[in-house]
Amino acid sequence: MASRHVRPADPLPLPPPMTTPDRAARAPRGQRLPADDPTLFELDLAGLAARWAEAMDRAPITAAEMTGTDAKAQRLGVSGGRLMEHAGTAVAATARGLMVAAAAASQATRPEATEHRGTGPVLVLCGPGNNGGDGFVAARRLAAHGIRVVVVLVSASSRPGTPNAARNWDRLGPVTLVERIHAPVARDIATLGQGIERAALVIDALLGTGVRGELREPIRTAVELCNRARAGGVPVLAVDTPTACDLTSGELSDPVVQADVTVTFHRPKKGLLTRRGRSVAGRVLVAPIGIPAQADRA
Repeated sequence: MASRHVRPADPLPLPPPMTTPDRAARAPRGQRLPADDPTLFELDLAGLAARWAEAMDRAPITAAEMTGTDAKAQRLGVSGGRLMEHAGTAVAATARGLMVAAAAASQATRPEATEHRGTGPVLVLCGPGNNGGDGFVAARRLAAHGIRVVVVLVSASSRPGTPNAARNWDRLGPVTLVERIHAPVARDIATLGQGIERAALVIDALLGTGVRGELREPIRTAVELCNRARAGGVPVLAVDTPTACDLTSGELSDPVVQADVTVTFHRPKKGLLTRRGRSVAGRVLVAPIGIPAQADRA
């Protein structure tokens, strides 16, 4: 499939992307974090935006600043596993909200096409790093709410490459509603594309930031599958950033995922506020993940 950086017509009448004023962050005292919020899965997208308004109102940062903040939070005693649990839970709640919005939009605009659409599982495409780890957590959380999930490790390696991601991949093994698949080569991804139009949702948890230029296989074919699904009316949710939009510059890889919604973490990211970033991110939500205020300080 030929790749383009021009955003195609949006199949879902979702709200426009977020804009963020340049404001200093407020202290997160009293803030309900995703994994500790028992009502999170009752909220639609607007409700999630309201619940996370404090994080969404913070001043935007670059990818490098986020990496430093994450590392400092862990030095202050917040475990990487706990940060991943909050991030993945936020992804799962956003996924549910997007599925509800997509179903309502489809029923309103194309009621004759809804008989089989969205009857399949959620497809979570995960890279080998911590972005993929967030996807593994999201899959477990979705299954806990009765949603069928197919989780695909898109990597030449048979195991994720970071300890927290590997731990959450292993936790999916006994989960009844989750099917795990390892896709080391492009043809494995192509096989998954058969009947993709019946998927309830596709989650892009392939890559975070730092990728430029042409993508390598099998990630490239996975990105093309995301875009083919979206062209067929399946909503696409990106984790942290669409694969691969640089969170600092907004520079786009070739190809790049076109998302309906992107959920990023802790603070807005400068790259998603650029013209190019906005063109692929869709609506942007910013979820808190438990990074303390001290970790934001220079």
